[in-house]
Amino acid sequence: MELHIITKILLSVLVILFPLAFSQSSNDKFIQCLSQNSDSVLTQNNTQYSSILQSTIVNLRFSASTTSKPLAIITPLTYAHVQSVVTCSKNFGYRVRIRSGGHDYAGLSYSSHDQVPFVVLDHQKLRSINIDSSKKTAWVESGATIGELYYWVSQNNKNLGFPAGVCPTIGVGGHLSGGGLGILVRKYGLAADNVVDARIIDANGKILDRKAMGKDLFWSIRGGGGGSFGIVVAWKVKLISVPDKVSVFSLSKTLEQGGSDLFNKWQSIGSKLSKYLLIRVIILPGSTGGGSRTIKVIFNSMFLGTVDNLLKTMNNSFPELGLQAKDCSEISWIESILFFANYPDTSVLRDRKPEARKYFNAKSDYVKAPIPKERLQDIWNWMLEDDNPILIMEPHGGRMDEIGETSTPYPHRKGYLYNIQYFQTWENSDASDKHIGWMRRMYTNMKPYVSKNPRSTYVNYRDLDLGENKNANNTSYSEAAMQWGSKYFGNNFRKLALVKGVVDPQNFFYFEQSIPPLKA
Repeated sequence: MELHIITKILLSVLVILFPLAFSQSSNDKFIQCLSQNSDSVLTQNNTQYSSILQSTIVNLRFSASTTSKPLAIITPLTYAHVQSVVTCSKNFGYRVRIRSGGHDYAGLSYSSHDQVPFVVLDHQKLRSINIDSSKKTAWVESGATIGELYYWVSQNNKNLGFPAGVCPTIGVGGHLSGGGLGILVRKYGLAADNVVDARIIDANGKILDRKAMGKDLFWSIRGGGGGSFGIVVAWKVKLISVPDKVSVFSLSKTLEQGGSDLFNKWQSIGSKLSKYLLIRVIILPGSTGGGSRTIKVIFNSMFLGTVDNLLKTMNNSFPELGLQAKDCSEISWIESILFFANYPDTSVLRDRKPEARKYFNAKSDYVKAPIPKERLQDIWNWMLEDDNPILIMEPHGGRMDEIGETSTPYPHRKGYLYNIQYFQTWENSDASDKHIGWMRRMYTNMKPYVSKNPRSTYVNYRDLDLGENKNANNTSYSEAAMQWGSKYFGNNFRKLALVKGVVDPQNFFYFEQSIPPLKA
């Protein structure tokens, strides 16, 4: 009897230990596979692992001890290293998370919600930028920041620029993959609208350029969101001409100074102004002269031209703002990048100065009809319920009206007045539930005033509250389309899923909101 009991106990222990031993053996073999072609593999035992993992995590919500950690981080030096990561991961059944700048709002470029082991492929060492000013083009690798791209383009030719985002620390790879809104969007469209070629490593480990990948895959990677179709290692972009001087201003008005009425006027004219002028609006809590809490409306602008011409344009189209020459500055295009980012000098762009880490949360919306004037006070009241909320409104119109909604996966074109980014920051993790709760209430409250059927949102402001894929083997196209796919991509979502079904039918490039494969 005792022998029988002992035998049962030993068998039970073996049942527990065997999978662990097998798993450990599998992990070791996987790491060995990765290391055969690269010495840039950092496992959790490596002294540099933690610092590299944390290096571009800007949202402290995803830097907690409870956040899932990759089995290894790979910082490839060559495209062959990237190919090795794909083939080894596919052969051993591991997931790959792809990080260029670490700005994924849901932290999905370096964390995972399921139980499948994963690695992070960090592009930080693949960041070369090669500029051909005579052809007005540049090849830029995905690990470069848009700040680096801006800097080196301006160093090469002060009259060349590139239309991309305001935050210089964003990685090129993720920004272009999701579209890329920026200050020049009304004149030149999205960053992705100015991509003319790319190099991608597909699910079979093959490196493909525009010709080799075909028109459908090339269409998909320019706005379809990063990480679903392969690993884009480099982009060829079309540079744009900028004048010797541009004009900028940032004019703030409280509600007591007529800020609400001015915002109401902006809603109607912001998307109809000259293509050379973009006025975005930033709304946040402020204080009155007496110290009471109020709402501050900031009109933040760039004009591709002189102050004299800017004032003429404003007097004709938005005289209510009362803009004067003393409110404006004439600066170079590269200096305008510093103006919007609040940076001291261009060396910060060149040196990839990391962004300050903080707790934050965000959501987004699009507006197709002005929010009724009589409802604006409700919005201001809702904002005053939280500590540091910010609404950032960026107008469309201009070039965005001229590009068809199916030209790229980004569908929010003609008929959209502006987009809204809801953004909030806080100091410590104890306040997370409070602020996230406020954001969800604000998003619910705004439903009557934003786009409908679907309620559109921007994939580069990723929002997992919209829904998530179940797992790589049970990813439903219909569920994804209903929950988040149509909101990000409108009617383009089906084409994205069909392309995914051709280039990655086994769903190797899977994550919580990756495009699900769909067979024709």
